[in-house]
Amino acid sequence: MRKIRAARTLSVVLMLLGIQLSRLISPAWACGCGAMVVDPAQRIAVAQEQSVLRWDGRQEQIVMRLTVTGDARTAAWIMPVPHRATVRLGDPAVFDQLARAVAPVHRTRHHFWPRDGDWPFDGHADGAAAAPAPGAAVGVVGRQRLGPFDVARLTATDPAALDTWLRANGFALPARLRTALEPYVAEHWEYVAVRLAPGTAGTALHGALDPLHLTFAADRAVYPMRLSRLAATPQSLGLYVLAAHRMEPATAIGGPPPSTVYAGRLASPGGALGALAHGTPYLTALTQRFPQPARISGDHELRRAATDAPVQQVIHDDELDRVGGVPAWLLTTGGLAVLLAAALAAVAVRRARRPVLPPPPVAPPPPLA
Repeated sequence: MRKIRAARTLSVVLMLLGIQLSRLISPAWACGCGAMVVDPAQRIAVAQEQSVLRWDGRQEQIVMRLTVTGDARTAAWIMPVPHRATVRLGDPAVFDQLARAVAPVHRTRHHFWPRDGDWPFDGHADGAAAAPAPGAAVGVVGRQRLGPFDVARLTATDPAALDTWLRANGFALPARLRTALEPYVAEHWEYVAVRLAPGTAGTALHGALDPLHLTFAADRAVYPMRLSRLAATPQSLGLYVLAAHRMEPATAIGGPPPSTVYAGRLASPGGALGALAHGTPYLTALTQRFPQPARISGDHELRRAATDAPVQQVIHDDELDRVGGVPAWLLTTGGLAVLLAAALAAVAVRRARRPVLPPPPVAPPPPLA
């Protein structure tokens, strides 16, 4: 039982980003951009995490929003960044606008013959169809309070530095996570350490938290994913990307090829999304599954796609052809049946009116010799 609970806690702690895209408990969302650590006596579940990456060729911005459940009153979250970052609160409205921008379009598709759900296969006599069922060991560059977040921007010469910071704040860094951070230390990345604390003392973290908006220099668009390899359950990635052109991951980094669920230029979106997308008007929405997280080999590097061709999901609403409210197939087959019956009746009548000819006379027998 203890092993099962530990695996479940680890998978929850390492969840990231749901596009959308899902509110199911399984699969877990990939916590690629960071790791969350809570008191072992408490629990926190990331029900949903939404993220958008904006890159203009020189600077990268990541806006992230967590929706959490559980009884944890505080939690620490570590995010590696390739260069020094600034952090502020983001505008939650941007996610609503993005969801509307990538929503599938509905198109009606007609069919002639009845299908499951059409009369007479719907089980209803009235023909109504059933409803369709994202130096020093630790250098503190800066520290600030943003809404429910205590944000520390750190430099570190080794992963143990992060362990020191977390222990000073009441949390212990798991040994596996410390090992996973070693590649970032070797590449001289920095870290954003976030301590989440609710507004009222003693109140558990719950619901949609304020978004965090990180900005840092970047000569290439990169989305940190290495930490997801620690997950014990299959992971999913959902990511909005704003750039000058359509973007794609350079490699699959250990999972099946990612899918583009939306690609297109934004038409003057306005509001929070308009401010964020200024200068980067092309939106790409990506999804990817990682059935075996241990195979994740690095971070997602995003590059310009070969084409800016748009991609839009289409949901077909199948509708039975009708004439005056009556199924066309019924009218057609019914009409054919009537015509056939009429033709048979006409043949029968014609035969009935045909005169009956008398039988030919019978020749008399020849005389007897």
